[in-house]
Amino acid sequence: MKRFMCFGASALTAMLLAAMPAITGAQEQAFPNKVVKIVVPYTPGAVTDTAGRSVAQRLSEIWGQPVIVENRPGAGTTIGAEYVAKSAPDGYTLLFADNGTFVITPHLFSKLNYNALTDFAPITVVFRSTLVFALSNAVPASTFKEFLAYVKANPGKIVYGSWGNGSNPHLAIEQLKQMAGLDLVHVPYKGGAPALTDLIGGRVGLMMASYPLFAPHGKAGKLKVVAVAGEKRLSALPDIPTVVESGVPGYTMISWFAMMAPGGTPAPVLEKIRADIVKVLQDNRADSFTEKYLKPQGMEPGGDSREEFSSMLKTDYARWGRLVKSVGVKLD
Repeated sequence: MKRFMCFGASALTAMLLAAMPAITGAQEQAFPNKVVKIVVPYTPGAVTDTAGRSVAQRLSEIWGQPVIVENRPGAGTTIGAEYVAKSAPDGYTLLFADNGTFVITPHLFSKLNYNALTDFAPITVVFRSTLVFALSNAVPASTFKEFLAYVKANPGKIVYGSWGNGSNPHLAIEQLKQMAGLDLVHVPYKGGAPALTDLIGGRVGLMMASYPLFAPHGKAGKLKVVAVAGEKRLSALPDIPTVVESGVPGYTMISWFAMMAPGGTPAPVLEKIRADIVKVLQDNRADSFTEKYLKPQGMEPGGDSREEFSSMLKTDYARWGRLVKSVGVKLD
């Protein structure tokens, strides 16, 4: 009887162990079966927040589950990033942020309570935004080539604005200074709006941002959009040359906005989320995310594979790290 009981217990254990992968797979296939939270490390109303809410709405329609956006701004996006990095790796807490959170901010602080490369699981790039350069009407130049010539003839006279030390525009213009041999003076602001106000008012000569920030003011003649920092011209600005075309070989600056999960999230769950984000991006109905939100603002849909995204992440991390070190900026 004892031998029979031992045999029965052993057989039952073996059957349970054999069934575990199937059970786990079934659980992952059922994702999501409850509320999914997308953390945005910016204040409500910011570009990332607006985009995140739009994506959340469409994912909710696909999944048949509520997808909510929770804003956790502060400390250079590290508050929201740390929250997600330390959340359960089950796919129900995600992070939606721009490249600064993952490849710039980690180099600006001496110590963080998470590792930007290992404590997140890359899902996909949702969209890319090419930065553009805008000049104040007070600057005596109508093209980027003329601007470069003017700065070289008048070193230290042009002030450029950004929305803070270590911000993407700040570092991007510092990169331009290095590559083109320019002497420009940086004035950091506490946001894009006050910097833009001073650009229009002539107190700042140069500013860099995504085109939507400048679009209405450029069309109204209040400032001059003179160059695109991407590899090609924007479809929304076919007559505006790239920085490379304007005489600075190799200069490109593109912001990307991506979805991440906590490190250790099961691969099938990550693939499920990515596949459904791709569905959102490939929807070409008039009211779709791409047609209604991305195209009017000159933004390019993403959808990179997890492997492609992971590889790009490491490359960009190293690239921005070198730039931050050369500029010597720290936020602590």
